[in-house]
Amino acid sequence: MDYTYPSVFFSYFLFFFFLAGGVFFFIRSIRDGYLGKNSEEAKYRMLEDEES
Repeated sequence: MDYTYPSVFFSYFLFFFFLAGGVFFFIRSIRDGYLGKNSEEAKYRMLEDEES
């Protein structure tokens, strides 16, 4: 039996698993507004709360 194929299949599975996770969280962050035009608003709101 050739042990090359299981390691290659595992490597491709791991690569696509991490790729799918990255794409999933990237799309989710866009949908939740973390990468939109108001993405820095939470930081400025926190700084304003700290000053008062």
